[in-house]
Amino acid sequence: MSRAADLKPIVFVVDDDISVRESLDLLIRSERWQVETFASAQAFLARPRLIAPSCLVLDVSLPDLNGLELQERVAGDRIDMPIIFITGHGDVPMTVRAMKRGAMEFLTKPFRDDVLLTAIAQALERGRNALRHEAEIHALQQCHASLSPREREVMALVVEGQLNKQVAGELGISEITVKAHRGKMMRKMKARSLPDLVNMAARLGFASSPKS
Repeated sequence: MSRAADLKPIVFVVDDDISVRESLDLLIRSERWQVETFASAQAFLARPRLIAPSCLVLDVSLPDLNGLELQERVAGDRIDMPIIFITGHGDVPMTVRAMKRGAMEFLTKPFRDDVLLTAIAQALERGRNALRHEAEIHALQQCHASLSPREREVMALVVEGQLNKQVAGELGISEITVKAHRGKMMRKMKARSLPDLVNMAARLGFASSPKS
């Protein structure tokens, strides 16, 4: 996953109109992006998840699951795949619903080619950044998992702002032992400094409350 953001991006198109799929396929390939087209939401859902920068160009009106329902299905586990809606008969409530659920764009047919291509470029960049973030968090989680139980205790107290002497008193061990655990913990976490460690803890979702 650490290199997923560097893979060649791909654009998924889901539209039940074959003429739309074919025209979008040609348009997207003209920008040298990979593209895969699907006639239904179910066909798209049957495709195994691809770990690479991607986005979804999605028609609202589909024969089985509609576009909004598909958006709801994929929102939880494919946050790295921005969605661009296209529709021939959009309305304000539909647009608001899609955007509130995280859609990147909502385009009404007919739209200009350059408008769609700009939206796709922005969506792919967002997807690339999401994959980088996911990879960084995964690496931090692996570093944290490598810590011993005592090193995790030391880390938790250090990021709260406690000094070595305070950590020693809290854990009932010597200050020298705290320093040893702290040194190992910093190396395993690959933290260059205390602020760096605090930032890592925040990214991992650990609360910190620096002491005065």
